[in-house]
Amino acid sequence: MHELSSAVVLVTGVMASGKSTVAQSLAERLPRSVHLRGDGFRRMVVCGREEFTPEPTAEATAQLRLRHQASAAVADLYAGAGWTVVVQDVVLGEYLDAFLDAVTTRPLYLVVLAPSAEAVALREAGRRKSGYGVAWTIDVLDHALRQETPRRGLWLNTSHQTPDQTVDRILAGLDAARVAG
Repeated sequence: MHELSSAVVLVTGVMASGKSTVAQSLAERLPRSVHLRGDGFRRMVVCGREEFTPEPTAEATAQLRLRHQASAAVADLYAGAGWTVVVQDVVLGEYLDAFLDAVTTRPLYLVVLAPSAEAVALREAGRRKSGYGVAWTIDVLDHALRQETPRRGLWLNTSHQTPDQTVDRILAGLDAARVAG
């Protein structure tokens, strides 16, 4: 078990980059941890949900920001009680700094999973769920990751890594992943 406590670790990347698997595996290696899936807040909206698209409406943007604020608040709540919280969500572009600013827990870590678009396509093809379609393509989201997302924290090209190898690299690179505190 790695010694990391009362901290928040954001694991982000494009859809099918391995966020769920890596975040779960990372949490399992910590002695007292929570795996917080940001998308759960989106799915909790029963009526009135507007999906976030490459051309989002004002309401879809407001709902995305609310989802990020909810994740940050819950992460802070658990971290304040002594847990290490591994938050997993697609937080890219202009939304990354706002998310990180919303988390008050220190230390705060950021891990960006950045496999190649080709590796994402292979992973997407092998998944039961489908995140890509007409609105979001792998190329559009990959562009948002590589061209619009601030270069903060630990960026990992995980194209040829297993989830366990990725978690090993995260734990070995915590100093590089620290963005606050």
